Amino acid sequence: MSRVAQRGGASAPNRAGDGEDICPVCKTSRYLNPNMRFLVNPECYHKMCESCVDRIFSQGPAQCPVAGCRRTLRKNKFRKQTFEDIQVEREVDIRRRVADVFNKREEDFDTLLDYNNYLNDVEDLTFNLIYKIDLEESEKKLESHRLDNEQSIIQNKALASQESQSAEMRKMLEQEQAKLRREAARREEEELRREREEGRQEVINKLASGDGDASQIARESHSIVLKKSSARRAALERQQQLASESNGATKTSFLIKGLKQKVEPEPEKPYDPFGSLSDARDFYVLQDDYDVDWLRSFKQDPRHNVGGYDFKEFYDRALCDAFSGLGVFVEDEMAGKELSSIAPDSATAAAHAVTEGNTNEAKIIAENVF
Repeated sequence: MSRVAQRGGASAPNRAGDGEDICPVCKTSRYLNPNMRFLVNPECYHKMCESCVDRIFSQGPAQCPVAGCRRTLRKNKFRKQTFEDIQVEREVDIRRRVADVFNKREEDFDTLLDYNNYLNDVEDLTFNLIYKIDLEESEKKLESHRLDNEQSIIQNKALASQESQSAEMRKMLEQEQAKLRREAARREEEELRREREEGRQEVINKLASGDGDASQIARESHSIVLKKSSARRAALERQQQLASESNGATKTSFLIKGLKQKVEPEPEKPYDPFGSLSDARDFYVLQDDYDVDWLRSFKQDPRHNVGGYDFKEFYDRALCDAFSGLGVFVEDEMAGKELSSIAPDSATAAAHAVTEGNTNEAKIIAENVF
């Protein structure tokens, strides 16, 4: 009895493990086909062998063959299962799909509370999608957010891609620098060993020739070796300093991530070839025509109308001459000078006439600008 129980207890886990390696469609076991590969589809996450996938979905989309599942599946969506637990596989896919849409960063928010509330809302939505709570409403919320923030989603994806590329390049640069340092250390060690051998051989040759004292020869050889090693060490330090300076110059400045105030750029103004210069008058508005007695004869004279001449040019020039003195303060410009030496202009004469009582003459001068 004990042997039977032990045999049955030992075989029970094997049967349970073998049951996971049986295709639910064709009932083929991995025991009979060791090279069998199982594939899953993110639509329903039902596992089936690669032969069944090729047989059922090669002609086009078809309904899932697992009993009770009515999902329409496509062959290009099948992939190899990454995690052993299918629930973990599904949760990872859902979190990846949500993260692709809700990809705002911390610097996109003004306060830490807003950022934390955003993360809380994203986690609530992910939880509902994983456990199928208000699934339809959650899918609509996900799709509406994707449509409303499509431009910012693309920008954040591009920024994340740039950061990953820069991190990869920085990693490759560090690996290359470490390789160069190892090679430099190896070359230095070989050169040091070679110099020691040359120095030792030179001392032996001098001692064998019998020239000079042995202690003096040894001291001179030792001093030569020290000088060479110190020069080599100084050259290596200079190379390292130059390399660090060049790396510091090429390396981008460090990035401080955090909350900051976002300022939207102003819309670009239309191109102005005149540099915002305008011919609009400040003190008068040019009309189409002016009823002046002495101008009627000229308007009716064909000699003044031929050739495309326009009386508006005359009106504009006359009004410009009449109002060109407004806004000019002669006293401020001529401060410190003798105003008596300046000849009086027409405006001064008109003012003098008003003070003297000739109001009619001043009125004629001020009104008849033509």
